[in-house]
Amino acid sequence: MFRDFPAWFTKGIPGRTRVVGPGMGPAIIGTLVITGAASLLAIPLGILGAVYLHEYGRQSKPAKVVRFLANVMTGVPSIVMGLFVYVVFTLRFGLSGVGGSLALACLMLPVVIRSTEEMLRLVPDDLREASYALGTRKGRTVLTIVLPSALPGVVSGCLLAVARAAGETAPLLFTIGLITKKANLNIFSGANTTLSAQIFRNAGEVLPGPQERGWGAAFTLVAIAFLFTIIARLVTSAYQKRR
Repeated sequence: MFRDFPAWFTKGIPGRTRVVGPGMGPAIIGTLVITGAASLLAIPLGILGAVYLHEYGRQSKPAKVVRFLANVMTGVPSIVMGLFVYVVFTLRFGLSGVGGSLALACLMLPVVIRSTEEMLRLVPDDLREASYALGTRKGRTVLTIVLPSALPGVVSGCLLAVARAAGETAPLLFTIGLITKKANLNIFSGANTTLSAQIFRNAGEVLPGPQERGWGAAFTLVAIAFLFTIIARLVTSAYQKRR
């Protein structure tokens, strides 16, 4: 990987698995696109769900049902979620990045809900009561007081969900395919690939070429997750200083 830098990030994946040479650009693009789309689906819904559970629903029957479903989804194996999306979506519309994003979003959603709800519980009720005493409505209190106070923990939970999604392979086997070796920015049509899929594809080979690409893809995936974590921490820190 380091020997072939920067070709590792720009060249395409070799057409034959056994060929020695760099090239993981399409997988990097696919990882960013598919994981990003899954995050756009799961993170807003997860935060809204957590706000409903803790700030509005509390112990109501709908809240108990949502909380129960989130707990169940947390323990569902990723390959089962991939099969579910395959039956419901992929069989009808074909292989696409959207199918992979839906599968990853289903895995991310319960993680975001549970972690965000836990962070909201840590916000002191005194802050809410002080806001209500000033005549602030509940919705505005949640937006301007509760969520900003819980922001560092919420960001950490979302990053945990994103890291889990970026490293998943099993759901993608049924939804995006593994044979694509070219970048596909259109997540609505055509097969795609990711770093985790390329790790799976190359790890079973014994020759030097695929082994090097497999280890390089693993290192790149860890580096991307680490970079996103640093960026999120810096943004959160800057936001708190402004407040």
